[in-house]
Amino acid sequence: MDTDRTATSTPTSDTPRGFHGCAIAVAVLTGLVALGAWALAEFEKGFDGYGQLEQSGPSGYVADPLGPGATARYEDGLRVTVSRPRPEPDGSYSLTVTYQNDTDEELRPGGESTDAGVSEYGPAPLVVRAGKSLDDYASGYSVTWSNRREAATALMPPLGTDEKRTVPVRVKPSVKGIPITVEVDPPTADFRETAYFQLTLD
Repeated sequence: MDTDRTATSTPTSDTPRGFHGCAIAVAVLTGLVALGAWALAEFEKGFDGYGQLEQSGPSGYVADPLGPGATARYEDGLRVTVSRPRPEPDGSYSLTVTYQNDTDEELRPGGESTDAGVSEYGPAPLVVRAGKSLDDYASGYSVTWSNRREAATALMPPLGTDEKRTVPVRVKPSVKGIPITVEVDPPTADFRETAYFQLTLD
């Protein structure tokens, strides 16, 4: 009995099937890498509390303050913009501090009390003081915040998700041309960095 078998057909090439399999594997791997990068970024944000400033250019820290018209951007979606000071006929200057809540929760930018919500010296959720951001105190000049109560009242109501609020600030310098610093420190149950803005009243 002859046990040898003769091949009745030639083997077909697996190249097209192998190519498609590799392409699918590469696509899945790329998707997994992208998903992993996103998860790592979210983990990092969650680890530091989402209260970190994330900027290009000046950081907004005390040694690297933002300028007029700049926006402090927090990882959790909060945005705070301080306008350029505008001179008024009586020698005072007007500016605005605008809060844009793109976080996923309601915020209280002024804290719990109008008395503690704003200050000319600090600490408070909103501080407007004479001097550069690194100055402990200003020597030889000062600034008077003439509408503190109005600003504190504007800060107090809760700021819902996707809501925006503009707080008016009016200050009068003892001398024209002095620097002032705006410190923004919105209260939070977790950690949030203070954003510094340095402006000139000229």
